[in-house]
Parts: sequence; C-alpha cells; structure tokens
Amino acid sequence: MNFVAIDFETADYGADSACSVGLVKVENGMIVGEMVRLIRPPRQDFKFTYIHGLSWNDVRGEPSFRDHWPDLYAFMKGADFLVAHNAPFDRKVLTTCCEVAGITDTIPEFKCTVQVARKQLEIHPAKLSNVCEVLGIELNHHEALSDARACAKIMLEAYRRESLAADQSC
Repeated sequence: MNFVAIDFETADYGADSACSVGLVKVENGMIVGEMVRLIRPPRQDFKFTYIHGLSWNDVRGEPSFRDHWPDLYAFMKGADFLVAHNAPFDRKVLTTCCEVAGITDTIPEFKCTVQVARKQLEIHPAKLSNVCEVLGIELNHHEALSDARACAKIMLEAYRRESLAADQSC
C-alpha cells in the first residue's frame, strides 16, 4: 500500500489559485515523508484568508505552482494513488494548476477519504473535523499539511480495519 495524501488550500474561487499544498507519503502502510509548500497563486485576490489564514503577503515571494512541480512530482513518485478528503476538489485543483502551467505529467488516480469514512468506517457526518474527532486524529483544520496527514491516517485506519476483518473471517 503506497499512496500520497494531498491537500490544497486555494486563494479564491479559481481552481488554479492554489496557495498551499500538503503531501504525506505512505509506503508499506507507514508514513515515510511529509512536504508542505506555500504557492504564489496567479492572482493577488485572496477570498479564503478567513478559512486558512493565508494572505497575499504570506505567499507573494513564494514560487509558483510550476516552479514547485518538480519537487511535488518527485514526492508523488511511486504512489499507487493519491488520497484526499473531498477528492474531487483536490483533483480539480491539481489538474487545473497543471493545465495552466503546461504540465502534462501523468497524475495517479484519486481515492476519497470522505467516501472511505462513510462507507468503510461508517462515520457520519464525514466532515474531516468530525472523522478526525471520531478516530482520535489530531487536526489543525485548513492547514494543508495537517489536513493531508489526517487523510493519510484515515486511509491507514480503513486498511487496518479491513485487514482485521479479513483476519477474523473463517
């Protein structure tokens, strides 16, 4: 089981406005690496500072998504899939940022921890903060690395429970 959990924070309503990304690498069922980057989005207009606390002043001197891509892509190398909470959002941000930057590298498929929480772990509601509370996972919500770390732990818990259930079958 090799995957990378990923979480983006965005500056505005555009899917190309990533201003932070957190990644957590899992190999053979263990967290083996973490990465967080501030990203200079294409526009200075920040609509979501009230959610994640980031503003233009925090990121104006940071590299663009295109400049970060070699490190991000290298970090994802070897992952069988990516994991995100509400994966359609993070997939859209990643693919749009890549498209805008002219990046054509292959992106692994996504798995969604919202669906994992609902279907496999039977946790409702499946908001990240609620799932973390039920599972006892520490969370600094809307900080990209903390959210990515929580997603990785949710997926690991689902695999652990699946493995335990398989061990108990006759």
